[in-house]
Amino acid sequence: MAQLPSRQEILDWVSAHPDATAKRDIAKAFGIKGAERIELKRLLKELESEGLLERRRRHYHDAERLPPVTVLQLLPPDRDGDIFAKPLEWQGEGPMPRILYAALKSDPAVAPGERILARLIETRGEDHDYQARLIRRIGTVQHRIVGIFRAAAGGSEAGGRILPIDKGQDKEWQVRPGDVHGAKSGELVEAEQVGPRGRIGLPVARIVERLGDPSAPRAVSLIAIHQHGIPDDFPDEAIAEADAARPATMKGREDLRPLPFITIDPSDARDRDDAVAAETHEDGGATVWVAIADVAHYVRPGSALDREARNRGNSTYFPDRVVPMLPDILSSDLCSLHQGVDRPVIAVRMRLDAQGNKTGHSFHRGMIRSAASLAYEQAQAAADGSPDDQTAPLLDAVIHPLWHAYGLLKAARQRRQPLELDLPERRIELTPDGRVKSVNFRERYDAHRLIEEFMVLANVAAAEELERLRRPLLYRVHEEPTVEKLDALREVAEASGFTLAKGQVLQTRHLNRLLEQAEGSEFDELINMTALRSMQQAYYNPENFGHFGLALRSYAHFTSPIRRYSDLIVHRALIMGHGWGDDGLSAQDIETLSETAQHISETERRSMAAERDTTDRYLAAYLADRVGAEFTGRISGVQRFGAFVRLDETGADGLLPIREIGREYFHYDPEAQVLMGSETGLEIGIGQRVTVRLTEAVPLTGGLMLELLELEGRPLPQGSGGGRGKGPMRKRATQARLAEIKRAQKRRRVRRQG
Repeated sequence: MAQLPSRQEILDWVSAHPDATAKRDIAKAFGIKGAERIELKRLLKELESEGLLERRRRHYHDAERLPPVTVLQLLPPDRDGDIFAKPLEWQGEGPMPRILYAALKSDPAVAPGERILARLIETRGEDHDYQARLIRRIGTVQHRIVGIFRAAAGGSEAGGRILPIDKGQDKEWQVRPGDVHGAKSGELVEAEQVGPRGRIGLPVARIVERLGDPSAPRAVSLIAIHQHGIPDDFPDEAIAEADAARPATMKGREDLRPLPFITIDPSDARDRDDAVAAETHEDGGATVWVAIADVAHYVRPGSALDREARNRGNSTYFPDRVVPMLPDILSSDLCSLHQGVDRPVIAVRMRLDAQGNKTGHSFHRGMIRSAASLAYEQAQAAADGSPDDQTAPLLDAVIHPLWHAYGLLKAARQRRQPLELDLPERRIELTPDGRVKSVNFRERYDAHRLIEEFMVLANVAAAEELERLRRPLLYRVHEEPTVEKLDALREVAEASGFTLAKGQVLQTRHLNRLLEQAEGSEFDELINMTALRSMQQAYYNPENFGHFGLALRSYAHFTSPIRRYSDLIVHRALIMGHGWGDDGLSAQDIETLSETAQHISETERRSMAAERDTTDRYLAAYLADRVGAEFTGRISGVQRFGAFVRLDETGADGLLPIREIGREYFHYDPEAQVLMGSETGLEIGIGQRVTVRLTEAVPLTGGLMLELLELEGRPLPQGSGGGRGKGPMRKRATQARLAEIKRAQKRRRVRRQG
């Protein structure tokens, strides 16, 4: 009878014979037969459970080594143009092995993100662990799903299902036994689609990453990061470049340190990329300085840092964390304009006349030393006459000149009339362990508006300067509303008793006049919501189509290069135009400007969606303990399946399903955005006041379900909503308004047909 091999002997054999690792191969190698095979099986199971071996199908592999043939995902080229790849089935405890893709001349072209089946060759004494040779192409990244894994009745080894956490996706996904990736039932996982979706049966997914306990407080933003595919880990090459960065010197820079710059940011600011200073003139005008972190000095075109910054497009902000565009050593330290330390900047000096008009500007590459890092509340208190120990010495030389310049810009803004939508911003405050402590609306101070006006002025100056220098740039474009959306807004306005100018070129002042008419009326929120929905979405473009919302001819983002790649491109264009160094726009930057504009417009929308989903989940968690409570709110949207309600207290949006409105049939009019009951004539439309009961709050998806109790301060009519209330509803002003909308729409259709 052969002696059973030791644990180390088995591991050595598997490592030395990667092509012969089935249980029968191991048994044959050690002469194990009969009943001893049972003991061998037990020993292999033991090694597998400890993570020392991994079983794929019927073969065992050293968990710290890769099999000779495996599936890889190609990564973007590094700074030397080399393409590396990551293994999709890596199970080791140590660092992931570095795999260099060694393409032959006869191999087809491949792209970053693409998957290949490759043969691996171990390398010795190189900066990588394996070379990969192409066997065949598999394709690009499959559809990703984030959800809760539920193991089958026989345990995880028997496979299971994934319950998606996306509110818009209610279909489960099947996980086959070999695709579980070690996930345990109840864990949050990320998976990818396997093969095309069929018409019959559940779609099939393969788990690629375990994300942990879905109920953990800080899993909320993690869900959004994975769900929206936001890059969270920096490549080693980018980290190495950031770690090697050193503080900038005065070489080639103007000494702007004598100027009284300060930063004004939220109290919980994670980075400080803009500083301001001002000087008052005897003629009533002012000089305004805006200094912006010189990120281009550290992030050079074509570097690993540059590639990753472009890939991310922008930073993404969550209540509990930030996914930065740049590594922390840059975003929070070397590029951040901290108090009392020298920091490199690109600054713009702008001259204002006594009416607040910009009469000139000049750009400078220099070094500043911020005199103070203030919070908005702190700066406002000083301006209002209640300075603290830090701001008292700054009043005459810093605070008062800044507020004088702001007064000039406020007058100029009033003449320019940018769109004045009232859109309060929510602030979610968390406890130290990540749970929601409170939900409030951020208070707006003149200090906020001061910084906004200074930044707008600097962005205008940047666009105008690059136009003067005839250098390429990325404009921030906001086009005017479409004719169809304007017609819809005009009809809602007229039915509400207001007017919106017609028969002339629409300007923001016309919309502001409408908002002023509605302010304080029962239609205030309706008009604001409808006006917002009529707006186009802003985006980046190398061509200038103006900024409608700000009422500006030329506008570019210049003031936040720490968190927006668009601003970094504008900085490089300024460096190139002024001949300030070799870190300006590269030929590659210019050649790919259109692609960059499209890409970062998409990453911006991706971040907005992730931030919105995270806020929804935090709000659902905050309200979960108040299921059954009553809330007031307004109808914020109408669809065939029900209505959305924005709650007054938190700004959370909940769904009011048709079944919770009433038992009658509801007709949906998409043009009027109205649901109308077939029996009672009950009408549900945007902007109406409601009282609702919270019936369900699901933190995992961010979903809130509501039940309608009152509409416009009155109970529902009998026959709608289970007989709540008595008698038919009285005619309301909103009913007449909605009827008028329908008549106006009919008139418009007749005119078009004629």
